[in-house]
Amino acid sequence: MTIAQETLSDRAHAMLRSDIVSGRLAPETRLRIVQLSEAYGIGASPLREALSKLTSEFLVLFEPQRGFSVAPVSAEELRDISRVRCDLESEALRRAIEAGDEAWEAGIVAAFYALGKADTRRRAEPSTDAADWEDKNRAFHEALVAACESPWLKRLRGLIYYQHERYRRISLTHPDPARDLQAEHSAIMDATLAHDTPEAIRLSKAHIDQTTQAVLKVIDP
Repeated sequence: MTIAQETLSDRAHAMLRSDIVSGRLAPETRLRIVQLSEAYGIGASPLREALSKLTSEFLVLFEPQRGFSVAPVSAEELRDISRVRCDLESEALRRAIEAGDEAWEAGIVAAFYALGKADTRRRAEPSTDAADWEDKNRAFHEALVAACESPWLKRLRGLIYYQHERYRRISLTHPDPARDLQAEHSAIMDATLAHDTPEAIRLSKAHIDQTTQAVLKVIDP
């Protein structure tokens, strides 16, 4: 593969993953190369590379004779993903708290501030695209575990995060007005910065569980 093809493949991968995770490409949608090429303005070869990578990330399925399609969603899978995310997030957070320094703490505070600004914009304009808030939310959760010394743990955590995000976005169609996400984030941050590992992990698990329950109300009422 040439450098140009690799760049186009990376671009196609990023756009397709964003559209799948956001729900713009609905679960079980057939992904036909010709249609995708027209939609994204990218050639067939880089798109196939991107789809193969998304298959390895379990966001896309490939079936002989049928081709590629967006992975389906189910309540059973969501529960499994949530349990695994809790396990990975907890271990990564524990290691980050053990190894974290002042630079790590500053990164968390900065990410929380940016998330708060995005949350204010989202509340002011609920009809706007949630992508900005999602990006800041992801950055905040990554900042919490940034000091974790295990690259593989963080890779696996990142993989499961995108799976969970795809489900979480489903819940945005039925938001819970009583839930204060920023307050939940603030509590997790405070416990983390206090190096109170048991409380930080407890709050992190509760945060994930509340999201899971919100999604289940939509897909498994």
